[in-house]
Amino acid sequence: MKPTHIISSTTIISALALLVISCASPVKLAEIGDYDQALERSVNRLAGKDRKNEELVRTVEFAFEKATTRDMDAVERMKTDLHAESWPKIFDTYQRILRRQQLVEPLIPLVDRRGYKASFRFVRADGLLAEARENAAKYNYDRAINWLEDARSSKNKTPARRAYDELGRIKEYYTSYRDVETLKREAQHLGTTFILVDVENRAPVILPIGFDRELTDISFRDLNDNWRVFHNTRQSNIDYDVKATLMLRDVQVSPGTQRERQYEEQNQIQDGWVYEYDTRGNVKKDTAGNDIKYPNKVTLRALITEVYQQKGARLNGQLELFDLRTGSVIDSRPLGAEAFWENYAATFRGDERALSNQTRSRIGNRPSNFPDDAILILDAARRLRPIVVDQLRQVRI
Repeated sequence: MKPTHIISSTTIISALALLVISCASPVKLAEIGDYDQALERSVNRLAGKDRKNEELVRTVEFAFEKATTRDMDAVERMKTDLHAESWPKIFDTYQRILRRQQLVEPLIPLVDRRGYKASFRFVRADGLLAEARENAAKYNYDRAINWLEDARSSKNKTPARRAYDELGRIKEYYTSYRDVETLKREAQHLGTTFILVDVENRAPVILPIGFDRELTDISFRDLNDNWRVFHNTRQSNIDYDVKATLMLRDVQVSPGTQRERQYEEQNQIQDGWVYEYDTRGNVKKDTAGNDIKYPNKVTLRALITEVYQQKGARLNGQLELFDLRTGSVIDSRPLGAEAFWENYAATFRGDERALSNQTRSRIGNRPSNFPDDAILILDAARRLRPIVVDQLRQVRI
């Protein structure tokens, strides 16, 4: 049965509406109340034209008036029942009015080819914008101060991060405002989760020197973000929030194994020619007078003796995240990695030309001493390190 794909009617209607709007003329856009789109498309079509289209000129006039009236009415409603949270909306509305006026201004006087002159009611937005800018910035600043006070007293990360976001919004109004940069640094510090990464061995083996370093020698450049900072060594000036511990529970090293086998390889080659003779012992000729001959095929053989050696190590454990403030486990994830050592050695008797390329590459190698357990354990630790990094990257704290 073929899979069926169900698309909601709402999705289809929305897509069709977007398609209609994207293809609509400025006049149609103005009729459906999308005044800013109508205005922008009309202005683009009129720019640089000496003989102005009557319909587009009247659309610019109509859309500009309707959009300005709509926005000013919205501002009046917000100011009538004024709340501090309204100021960012008021500021955005004044900015929209100002951008609209800047769009139309280069066309003024706007006269169509029949002599009709469009009329525009401009709003003196600069002063209004300055008032809204100051009040909007103050609104975000006051909210940030409240969130920061909550973060300082509760030691909770969330209000600190909200304070940081509120302070960041002030950049929309001023490049520099009061002590915003100082407060942002404090909010970021209070909102950052500091994570100490370490290793704890709970396996019934003694680990080789340097094992911890192999696992925790991590570059945290790609892991650190705006709200998470990782360290693999404790710093005295940091009050850590979380400890990410690689809890090593099992270390297995297999005994070295060695297997020997013999096998034969063959290869057929051409070794000269075989001529065809007549009854008198002379080489036969073809119609062109050439000797009649066939390739002489010879099968070459070689007997190979191969020794295969193998040894491996496997590490198993868990990555556990502890909340250092409460002592509780936040998360626990199983981890594991393994490392293998192998060696091929081979000798042969017979014709070297019978050997395959793969076998030929192994000829001359000799059996080796098996590596120490410590070497394989450290190699497995190196292989486990990127797995630890990947798991830390997925943790959201």
